[in-house]
Amino acid sequence: MEIKEFSFPADSVPLAVIAAARVSGFSLPLESRKPSSTPTFVFSNGLELHGTSVLLRYIGRAASSMPNFYGQNPYESSQVDEWLEYVPVLSSGSEFESACKFVDSYISKRTVLVGHFFTIADIVVWSGLAATGPRWESLRKSKKYQNLVRWFNSISAEYGVLDEVTSTYVGKKGSGKPVAVKPKDQQAAVNGGDIIEKGKGSSSRPSAEVDLPEAEIGKVKLRFAPEPSGFLHIGHSKAALLNQYFAQRYRGKLIIRFDDTNPSKESSEFVDNLLKDIETLGIKYEDVTHTSDHFPKLMEMAEKLIREGKAYVDDTPREQMQKERGEGIESKCRSHSVEENMKLWKEMIDASERGKQCCLRGKLDMQDPNKSLRDPVYYRCNPVPHHRVGDIYKLYPTYDFACPFVDAEEGITHALRSSEYHDRNAQYHRIQQDMGLRKVHIFEFSRLNMVYTLLSKRNLRWFVENGKVDGWDDPRFPTVQGIVRRGLKIEALVQFILEQGASKNLNLMEWDKLWTINKKIVDPVCPRHTAVIEEKCVLLTLRDGPDAAFVRIIPRHKKYEGAGEKATTYTKSILIDQADAQSISVNEEVTLMDWGNAIVQEIVKNEDGTVKELFGVLHLEGSVKTTKLKLTWLPKINELVKVSMVEYDHLITKKKLEEDESFMDVLNPCTKKEIAALGDSNIRNVKHGEILQLERKGYFICDAPFVRPSKPVVLIGIPDGRGR
Repeated sequence: MEIKEFSFPADSVPLAVIAAARVSGFSLPLESRKPSSTPTFVFSNGLELHGTSVLLRYIGRAASSMPNFYGQNPYESSQVDEWLEYVPVLSSGSEFESACKFVDSYISKRTVLVGHFFTIADIVVWSGLAATGPRWESLRKSKKYQNLVRWFNSISAEYGVLDEVTSTYVGKKGSGKPVAVKPKDQQAAVNGGDIIEKGKGSSSRPSAEVDLPEAEIGKVKLRFAPEPSGFLHIGHSKAALLNQYFAQRYRGKLIIRFDDTNPSKESSEFVDNLLKDIETLGIKYEDVTHTSDHFPKLMEMAEKLIREGKAYVDDTPREQMQKERGEGIESKCRSHSVEENMKLWKEMIDASERGKQCCLRGKLDMQDPNKSLRDPVYYRCNPVPHHRVGDIYKLYPTYDFACPFVDAEEGITHALRSSEYHDRNAQYHRIQQDMGLRKVHIFEFSRLNMVYTLLSKRNLRWFVENGKVDGWDDPRFPTVQGIVRRGLKIEALVQFILEQGASKNLNLMEWDKLWTINKKIVDPVCPRHTAVIEEKCVLLTLRDGPDAAFVRIIPRHKKYEGAGEKATTYTKSILIDQADAQSISVNEEVTLMDWGNAIVQEIVKNEDGTVKELFGVLHLEGSVKTTKLKLTWLPKINELVKVSMVEYDHLITKKKLEEDESFMDVLNPCTKKEIAALGDSNIRNVKHGEILQLERKGYFICDAPFVRPSKPVVLIGIPDGRGR
């Protein structure tokens, strides 16, 4: 149903409804009515909806570009409803401050109000604050509710159209009440982030949005089908998230299917880790199935095709077969009788010496210009036991044979495949046709390729098996576990992938873009700590410094109270980095961060030019604005923590490999660098997986927390999107 009319009181604009429409690209015609009316949608068939909350729920359910806008499941939808009921408190003058305090506490360890995705709940609270105008702006500047301000600012930065909404509909001066809409020449359509004058053209959806062919709401069934021969990597993540996106958009179902047809490469360990990675990505699915569940029926189908003359057993050597397929030459076995084929088929089932020389091929078209249709292989012998079914079978179906069968058998309506399979789509449909099965629609999307990155599991396995990395979760790997271990937040990965949409255009993506998104998520909340590189660190003696050490409790993050507090010790003797010491001149005034200014009076150097020791005096009344150098430092005390700062680089030195180029020719000889450092005493409390910033050194994630003084805390450097 099309919304024919959207009306509301001229003196009470439903800001949240307009904001929700703008963010989600939901098309709304605007019209101001008599003051007594409530916000109303009038549909083309005459039906109406009334009330701000009702309209918001409708947009949340109907905004196809944001499938989680009303929550991922009934529980989250109920949470959204609770926020819709709560938000009027923000407009109550007497309760405004207590409401801000409540939301500030609630959002302290969250990036969104409900679940892991931006929802109507975020829109309605954001709009409730924005609608108060100057009152919220004064609180925003006061640093009183830092969690709430952080959340509000992040949404404003992420969805720039919201600021346009407030500038249009919220009074910039006075009480902050919504601005009345002027009827004359103000009919417009809220669409994809722009207010467009009526009659000047509009679109009902964002340009990046695409449709599944012949998809019906409530009847779509999709599958994400990884092969359990490795861990999930960033390329698989795109496929998984797009499947979930379309399943939610069409209110359909998504299943996970393990394409376990090659026992030589597969294992239960990979299955377990793939499920772990799928959970990490936040993928919601109905069921888990395996291609091996269908082995008996696949065998029956193979025999059926043999008897119908649509498949034959071939003993042509593999290299010769490949050559004949390329040249369109029919195999000598192609004309075998059904009886001869069945005889050889049973030899294959028994894995006899004769049978192991054979494979089963489909009898399609050896002259087709599309070489994937030139009698592809359906079954091959493989004596390796299967990780699920053991040694029941000695032969296994190929992906080309099993996939179209199992898709149809499991009721899949749309198979999402990356565009690298484009030439095999015709093969997929031809095999389904020969099998007598219903047609499954194929939807193509572009494969995600990253610079300096190998995504082939065969190539990644080489690094694991040859000890070039620590395992499939190595921070240098593009696996989900690898990039999470390196400090990537899943919210950043989801945002990065969904921003690309389901485009079929091939793109070579830069890692810097992903890490930039990640920085925007971690920087506002991660605690700050201090480390000094141990090698050639320099002692600075403050002649008028405190004779007895003293401790101050200061915030771990000056703009985010939720990060907690830390103890900083102040002493007469402090340690600084050699690089910082080299940059200081005699009698220069510098700033010691979290302390104040000091004047360096004397510099003692070694024969090689390195700084051996510094002497100076405090000048705490000095202005930090006048100093050139702002130095991180540590007190010279026994409680300092040994730290190993680990920096990783790409595994290969070339942005993109050509088709005929081997990764072995462009291996990066140095991909890991460890730097010994001393960290502040508070680092002993940092937990595994916790992200922090070492002041002036960058962002890090704790890979190995404090255990004992002799064993260093391992901190892995997180790229910040600036090429580091």
